[in-house]
Amino acid sequence: MRLLAKVSYQGHNYQGWQKQIDAPTVEETIEKVLSQIFATPISIHGSGRTDAGVHAKGQRFHFDIPKPFPIDRLQYSMNCLLPNDIYIETLEEVSDDFHARYSAKGKIYEYDILFGHRDVFSYQTETNIPQPTDISLFKEALQLFVGQHNFQNFTSKEEDENNFVREIYEITTEEVDSHMRIILKGNGFMRYMIRFIIGTSLAVAQNKESLSFIKEHLDGDGKRDIVCYKAPSEGLYLIDVMY
Repeated sequence: MRLLAKVSYQGHNYQGWQKQIDAPTVEETIEKVLSQIFATPISIHGSGRTDAGVHAKGQRFHFDIPKPFPIDRLQYSMNCLLPNDIYIETLEEVSDDFHARYSAKGKIYEYDILFGHRDVFSYQTETNIPQPTDISLFKEALQLFVGQHNFQNFTSKEEDENNFVREIYEITTEEVDSHMRIILKGNGFMRYMIRFIIGTSLAVAQNKESLSFIKEHLDGDGKRDIVCYKAPSEGLYLIDVMY
């Protein structure tokens, strides 16, 4: 019996999603709980990785259970045993050929920024930008990334089966006072890709680079020149996976 879970987590206390030998991760924490419930090792398969400090409101993973178990009781049991910064939002049965990663059609991410003063209560969950920033220019820079592009200069990924080509369907922004929420929807995002996009757009909005800098680094000629502007991890959230 294969189950698909939707999980939210605050990433501050974890070295990302994927298991590591000597550091706490979200994947390892969930697997330990499931293995405890079923008294046998259980492996989970995520829709993708999130980096150290990155959060999720809708990460997805699938796993197989060795015997029938009421789904609502399993969800309740998992949440009782998981730490307070990880929560199983939904749990549902899926077909045996479903895969949380390979069945995905796209993903939605969110990046939260507080411009100006620092908020001591939110420094782990949004990025503070104290420097003067041209918000209109920031939005204009973000829109340059919409569409299908070669993002080889906006990821640290060394090799890619799709030649670093991804499509961003849309980038929208929401503003309340000094807070900005940026929503990015696309068919896939590579390692550090969103953080490079945000960081480079901020560099343009702070007059460190021009809009032409982005254009020159998108759809390159094959020679990689990875940008150096990477936004912090604390403002980034995986919102949902599209199937």
